[in-house]
Amino acid sequence: MDAPKEITYAGGPLRGHLRLTGSKSIANRALLIRALTPGGFEINGLAAADDTVRMQKLLESEDEVLDCGPAGTTYRFLTGYLCRRRGIQLLTGSQRMKERPIGILVDALRTLGADIEYAEKEGYPPLRIGYSALDKSDRVSIAADTSSQYISSLLMLAPTLPTGLKLTLEGEIVSLPYIRMTLAMMEHFGVHHHWEGQTIVINPQTYDSRPFTVEADWSAASYYYSLAALAEEADLRIDGLFEDSLQGDAVVSKLYEDFGVTTTYTPEGIHIKKPAGTPPPPLFEHDFVECPDIAQTLMATCAGLGVQGLYSGLQTLFIKETDRVKAMKAELGKLGVSLYKIPPRMAGKTGIQYFAQEGKADFAAATPTFSTYHDHRMAMALAPLALLHPVRIEHPEVVEKSYPDFWGDLAGLGIR
Repeated sequence: MDAPKEITYAGGPLRGHLRLTGSKSIANRALLIRALTPGGFEINGLAAADDTVRMQKLLESEDEVLDCGPAGTTYRFLTGYLCRRRGIQLLTGSQRMKERPIGILVDALRTLGADIEYAEKEGYPPLRIGYSALDKSDRVSIAADTSSQYISSLLMLAPTLPTGLKLTLEGEIVSLPYIRMTLAMMEHFGVHHHWEGQTIVINPQTYDSRPFTVEADWSAASYYYSLAALAEEADLRIDGLFEDSLQGDAVVSKLYEDFGVTTTYTPEGIHIKKPAGTPPPPLFEHDFVECPDIAQTLMATCAGLGVQGLYSGLQTLFIKETDRVKAMKAELGKLGVSLYKIPPRMAGKTGIQYFAQEGKADFAAATPTFSTYHDHRMAMALAPLALLHPVRIEHPEVVEKSYPDFWGDLAGLGIR
């Protein structure tokens, strides 16, 4: 593992021009759809991110043991896909992956007739998966507040099933933009669907073979919005992003307007600016249910500027690469910033779980060393605080999971 990385900034306006890596979420969906498409197709703009490289290798592998490492999206997508592949495979992963539940997806696939056994602990990876026609049923119900990756795994498999799939989402739907992303990509490849209430209906169809280009990653863009908000003045051009995006995290351009960061769309991407002397808002409030991957970024921004935060929709963060809420609470605590759960009685009868954040980052004691918990987003969310004071990031190599060029791109902006 790499030694802790110390990050510093000399000060002054933040200016620069870069091109972002392709979206991991889109790339992994494209790779799975290609594997399900007769004849395959060409994919342009695939990032060198660990998750994407791993997904591509495992789809092409004929090994009986397939190791997803820490790649959650890869694991969940392959769980469905391997049910339709001849032979028996053992699908495993890192120690953290073995602590991340998979039972909801396994139960859904078993309803369809899947041959899946737990190789170790009930409800968790690794899985032993055999081939099945998946013709036992064409109806599945799944909790709508579960991971969208479970739902997307079932949806992309659906058109290849003997009688298609009627997938009912029970309760409040979380991460809806990721479900829409999956359905939009399936439409791009000629697979149609329709909604009946909260049931998504997909008839048996064949994916069309056509070239595909992966757009840049709005989750990665969030770190540059955070940098702009924390800078005394900012003028950044970022290529590869588009206003009409499949990604729910594109909402980041709207959220950072509260911090004085404006976005102009260009033929190449975006131009973000923050004028000198822009005051931060006293309070930032947001429901992250449709964009959980940018929650940590906003928490770090609020900490750096001393903005009080009120957050909801964080429920999917507890089962990511780490418990991201617990991890952010620990790391922001090193700066004297508190992140805490508001007692349910104070939320009234809404049933919504709120978290509050208070305090402004205090660097008086020493240069903070942030732990990353094997989580790429912890490293990238906390790194922008270097604009205010030098910081150290433990295990900086974790960014290779989704954005291997991150540290080099920061260096291009004068952040050493």
